[in-house]
Amino acid sequence: MKRLICQFLFCCGLAALAPAGLAAESDTNSTGAVPDAVAQASTNLPASAAAAGLPAAPATTNQPAPDAAPASIHSQPAPVEVDSALAAVTNESDFEAGVAIKLQLARRERLDKSLAPAAQILEGILKMDAPPDLQRQALFELAEVMQDEDQPARAQQIWSQYLQHYSQDPSVPDVLLRQGLLYRKMGLDEFAISKFYAVMSSALKLKLDNLAYYKKLVLQAQTEIADTYYLDAKFSESAELFNRILKSGEAEASRETLEWKRIRSLSYLTNHLETIAKAQSYLGRFTNSPNVPEVRFLLAHALTDVERNADALQQVLLLLQSQQENVAKDPETWAYWQRRAGNEIANQLYKEGDYVDALQIYLNLAQLDQTPVWQMPVLYQTGMVYEQLQQWQKADDIYALILARKRELNSNTNPTLALLLEMAQWRKDYIAWMQKAKMDSLALRARLPSDAPPATMP
Repeated sequence: MKRLICQFLFCCGLAALAPAGLAAESDTNSTGAVPDAVAQASTNLPASAAAAGLPAAPATTNQPAPDAAPASIHSQPAPVEVDSALAAVTNESDFEAGVAIKLQLARRERLDKSLAPAAQILEGILKMDAPPDLQRQALFELAEVMQDEDQPARAQQIWSQYLQHYSQDPSVPDVLLRQGLLYRKMGLDEFAISKFYAVMSSALKLKLDNLAYYKKLVLQAQTEIADTYYLDAKFSESAELFNRILKSGEAEASRETLEWKRIRSLSYLTNHLETIAKAQSYLGRFTNSPNVPEVRFLLAHALTDVERNADALQQVLLLLQSQQENVAKDPETWAYWQRRAGNEIANQLYKEGDYVDALQIYLNLAQLDQTPVWQMPVLYQTGMVYEQLQQWQKADDIYALILARKRELNSNTNPTLALLLEMAQWRKDYIAWMQKAKMDSLALRARLPSDAPPATMP
């Protein structure tokens, strides 16, 4: 009878899953089953290691990693027949194999976004008298399901429960990192930073075989601390931490990203010369980085802050004129920084009375996009610059060009564009009135006798 039950169990599991076999992770220090694993839960990390940019939780020492999940599976709870068969099995190895199949099924359901069935299977495993290591894996999976279901409080409680029962497991630093990311997502930055520091201390305390993996984990924890300070507007702290990481020599693989983040932090501080030096160095060494447009924008701003307007203009023009050669890289990112840099720097130069340099930027900005919603406001600013330079005819031509595009707009015109058309018409009429007044004044002066005294104001 027992042999028939076992055969039935494996036929059910293999027919649904067809796994190559599940090698369970071992835990030499586990404390046994986790009876309170499905209690009410506490915070929302990324839904999985992949979402957080982390490697999967490491297999316990001397144990192979689990096989890949099967290609497809129906989003239904575990068959009742399998549960019944498991309940009837008395052979320990057969029972363990059946639980492993259920665990694999739950993983597949989670990956297929069938979260309710996955949670049901995992909670069932946690209520069984399953082997400790399978209980540990089920608890880990259940926390990930709660994250995927956007239940951060419950996910955090399960992670805390995991750490309480498996404090010596090699997965502890990974779990602590997930908790930190989850706290930060919830806006609890102080708790997040505490967890990131705990990642480093736990990795040093545990005797771990996969040194490279844990060095990478510690480096990510350090980076997350700096990122958290940056997001919390503590730019001095974040800049200092990025400096330390870069000086340690442990981050060569991610040096480009870390230097970019350091420049962002420095850009908010008053040491503009350091920002300029770091940004120029970055642009010289990472010419193909997707972060080049933002760094060039930050460099231009720092240059204007130290009144090096000509150098700032050069950086903005380099950014604006890079459109064609960077289309294949990341056109949306480049377009964003081109427009932002052009607008902000040109407007600043205009306010400072540097009309010639502002005009160069506005003329280049107008060529980035031919649509009315972009080009008409830029042209209006160009007309204003021409007025300040007293080039009235060019200003009038610009306003006429704006008004000529009115036919491109429909009845659902953006209210801002409708107002801009009115303003362009008003500026054009004002120039015409001023020019006429000037001509009338010249004509009147020509009719006056040459020896007539100059007109006096009343």
